[in-house]
Amino acid sequence: MTRVRCITEMGMGVDVHGRDATKAARRAVSDAIRHSSLGFFRMIGKTANDMFVDVTIAVPNPESVDKDAVAKELPYGTVTVNAIKGGLEIPSVPEQGNDPILIANAAVIVSFDKD
Repeated sequence: MTRVRCITEMGMGVDVHGRDATKAARRAVSDAIRHSSLGFFRMIGKTANDMFVDVTIAVPNPESVDKDAVAKELPYGTVTVNAIKGGLEIPSVPEQGNDPILIANAAVIVSFDKD
């Protein structure tokens, strides 16, 4: 079956202390979906559980992202999370010790199978 892309949302999340890529990624996904209310399902004969939700997370250290934890930010659908190299790490000021800021970017794409 062919999938049809219906929604694309973008978000950004930050871990200010700790360099936790999963925390920043979860915040980025939450930011992406926080202002969305998808009410068109009945118009196309689908339910929220029919959605395919593909998430791409960009962080400096993609191998450290807990994809299952990020997927839990999305309440419906079949969720796939992919972490790639990107985002941003802002180094700390030497006088303040080792306390960089980690920024994650998220793209959340919702699609459905075309009947």
